[in-house]
Amino acid sequence: MSLVNFDVYRYSRSKEFRGFISNTGSQLRLTEFISLIGMLCLMLLVITASGVQADSLEEAAERYRIYLIKDMDQVLAGARALHDRIAAKDLDGAKKAWIDARAAWERSEVFTGGFVPDLDNAIDAWPEAVTGFHGIEAKLFGANRLDVQEEADALVLQVAAARRQAHDIRLIPQGLLNGISRLAHEMGESKVDGGESRFSGTSLADMRNNADGIELAYQTVFAAALEARDPRLAQAAVGEIRDIKMALDVPDLRGGDPNQLRKVSEELVVTPENAGPKIGLSKPALEETSR
Repeated sequence: MSLVNFDVYRYSRSKEFRGFISNTGSQLRLTEFISLIGMLCLMLLVITASGVQADSLEEAAERYRIYLIKDMDQVLAGARALHDRIAAKDLDGAKKAWIDARAAWERSEVFTGGFVPDLDNAIDAWPEAVTGFHGIEAKLFGANRLDVQEEADALVLQVAAARRQAHDIRLIPQGLLNGISRLAHEMGESKVDGGESRFSGTSLADMRNNADGIELAYQTVFAAALEARDPRLAQAAVGEIRDIKMALDVPDLRGGDPNQLRKVSEELVVTPENAGPKIGLSKPALEETSR
């Protein structure tokens, strides 16, 4: 029993309460009755409000699942198209399918690193991967080779498994907040130094899609709760997401300012740390396996 529930119960058992409803001593005055009802309603309102934060974040996480599944469907469709183009010995078609699959995958990284880390590592390890997206990339784009059928077979199975998890796994809000911080940290810590998709030349697109994924998760799951608890911090989060997207609004990575991107990425790591306790969560953890 919560403290507020206990207070309501204790008052309902008290002499004062019984005195209000008894007819043995005196007539119940209208003003006292109104005061009593008001107090009980206030207590019930507090009880209800105490559960709203957790429930609304859980509900918001379920709304995010809709977008996550849509992206994972696109990743799987791209992986299957990649598999088929490789089997057909269509190098240009395979390259296009690889790029198409990557866009939705990068938007989903708020989810993949913390909720399905083993699959994330199998699908998207870099920079020296021999399997997954980047193992295939090195041969397709780096050497114009199509001898990656086995790797493409495995990729389809792994992406399908990640998609099933996106449908079924419990989307813990803390894990999604961790994912926002972790992805922002990765963008500033390693992706800024040339990016992860060097053979294909899509590293800038990777980071833009990361930023879109961060924005989607923040706006869908956390924005309303943080706005209600700390409007200034909510405004800061929106500004930092805007700043990181502006830092990526360049023709290519060489035209960008890596120091500025590091700065705004670091800010976007710190803000969720401050936001967590405001909305009933812990400060985000950057470890891959933490939810």
